[in-house]
Amino acid sequence: MSRIGKKPVQVPAGVTASVDGQTVKAKGPKGELSFVVNDEVLVKMQDDGAIKVDPKFETKESRAKWGMSRTMISNILNGVKNGFEKKLEISGVGYRAAMQGKNLQLALGFSHEVLYPVPADIQIVVPKPTEIVISGIDKQRVGQVAAEIREYRGPEPYKGKGVKYAGEKIVRKEGKKK
Repeated sequence: MSRIGKKPVQVPAGVTASVDGQTVKAKGPKGELSFVVNDEVLVKMQDDGAIKVDPKFETKESRAKWGMSRTMISNILNGVKNGFEKKLEISGVGYRAAMQGKNLQLALGFSHEVLYPVPADIQIVVPKPTEIVISGIDKQRVGQVAAEIREYRGPEPYKGKGVKYAGEKIVRKEGKKK
């Protein structure tokens, strides 16, 4: 049994949510999102304003999608209310980031500057040349954009140079011995 799936999702104050068949829509101060729940999961609005998710069948697949569906609904309700944010840190000599219009310009030790076009539903802020803050209402999109930026030059294990998530611990390797 899914411990997460058993709990109904409470709709926060200031957010309006509606369930139409298998589609859950949420509208809040930050924007509007919707999620289509898998056919193996039942979703219904309760009288107290919470959203209840249950498996349709007692199969392994429907129980697996039960908790995930509840978490996705919780994420869209939290996203339209508060939004999500990921921070990236850049370390290395000469490594830096800057906004150039609608693009993120990265100097990561290549012979050229890397230009990353910022998606329309994502906001990127560069408070310092070695720090990038990615924010938006869709948790999956924020994480995907952060992963794409990190992919250009992930942290390497010897000196720790590259782009890493804030708070990420890099397992360092010992260098050559004489």
